[in-house]
Amino acid sequence: MTQGLKRYHGAGDAHFITCSCYQRRPMLGTAQRHDLFLRVLERTRKRYAFVVLGFVVMPEHVHLLVSEPDQRTLSVVMQALKLAFARRVLAEQRRRRNPQQASLFDYKAHHIWQARSYDFNVWTKRKRIEKLRHMHRNPVKRGLVASPEMWRWSSYRSYAFAERGIVQVNAWEVLTMKVRPRETFPR
Repeated sequence: MTQGLKRYHGAGDAHFITCSCYQRRPMLGTAQRHDLFLRVLERTRKRYAFVVLGFVVMPEHVHLLVSEPDQRTLSVVMQALKLAFARRVLAEQRRRRNPQQASLFDYKAHHIWQARSYDFNVWTKRKRIEKLRHMHRNPVKRGLVASPEMWRWSSYRSYAFAERGIVQVNAWEVLTMKVRPRETFPR
């Protein structure tokens, strides 16, 4: 499964990431789940100090355009994000569960995410714009809304109307400037 998979981190590139729900089921299919994912994303963004350049939450997947985190690797951040969301969803399912339901349902209910995420390095302005357009047009292309501004769960409104949503977009102040020690500069 991971043969030939190459991930490039540490160069300061932006990353376009796609995470799919388990078996492409619509685990993000309600407004409450969309909002929950965005709250978890914002907490994770603050905790790991990375910049969200763009996002869209769809019923069965999410797209993120993010910077590399200040302290940890992007894979650690994605694991933390997916785990935090899954724990909240599973806790919600346990609270709502009918104790007389068959145990077969319980066995299948513990999967929220596919094991892997798709990660694409974005190092040019042209590619960044392409990925943002792809994300913002995704709900329209899928027939969920007539125009991008109608989908509350993307970064489109932040760009188009400077609206501040649950997730802070382009909050570059979370990153610390990495300065090389003086002796490494050529004289």
